[in-house]
Amino acid sequence: MNDQPPTVRGGRDRAVPDATVARLPVYLRALHRMADEGHATASSEELAAVAGVNSAKLRKDLSHLGSYGTRGVGYDVAMLVDQISTTLGLTRCWSVALVGIGNLGHALAGYAGFASRGFRIAALLDRDPDRVGQLVNGIPVSHIDDLPAIAAEHGISIGVIATPAAAAQEVCDRLVAAGVTSILNFAPHVLSVPAGVDVRKVDLSIELQILSFHEHRKASIGTPSLTRLPGGRGDRRPGQDAQRRTTGTDEKAANA
Repeated sequence: MNDQPPTVRGGRDRAVPDATVARLPVYLRALHRMADEGHATASSEELAAVAGVNSAKLRKDLSHLGSYGTRGVGYDVAMLVDQISTTLGLTRCWSVALVGIGNLGHALAGYAGFASRGFRIAALLDRDPDRVGQLVNGIPVSHIDDLPAIAAEHGISIGVIATPAAAAQEVCDRLVAAGVTSILNFAPHVLSVPAGVDVRKVDLSIELQILSFHEHRKASIGTPSLTRLPGGRGDRRPGQDAQRRTTGTDEKAANA
């Protein structure tokens, strides 16, 4: 399975590393924010702060695109937006098929951020007869069996899976058979795909569990660790035995 973005070609035919590709959308979002705030230029430090990354890493990433900025001025925001958008293939509008129109599917279908970033939800599909035919955000829900014809009609190359885990692999196979070569998977299931098909996974439960780990760790900071004594006599804090031995000696001396 390939769940990482493919290496792409940057400015002057540079190969852009996968790790850099994964950060380019973050930079693009930061640049759009700065442009909306009226910034015509941005230093690497300013852009890194908005993007929440290290400025040295940002400069190295942008160098793969052939963009080095101007000393004393920084980066031209509009030019860098165009450069990153071109590298990411966002100079055209991509048609997307969304499969699984439950609560999550409804929310994704109504998300305005897709259209503003060059993605058009061209088709909504489900197998539930009660959902087929409904209008969601102005788009009719089609039956999953109609996927091949719909994919061919709209030139769909990106699919989004928002189904339960048990149905995810079957839906993935259907998307691949219909010519879809990139899949965004929201289902809590590891997909198996052939070579040439890229998968990105979004597992909200895993992200919450990672946050749970950090909360657990923060809660335990400052709490002395417990040490179990040999022989199963319970938990003792470090130094507690020495304190009890000293106390016992003092009590014997006082009673002498």
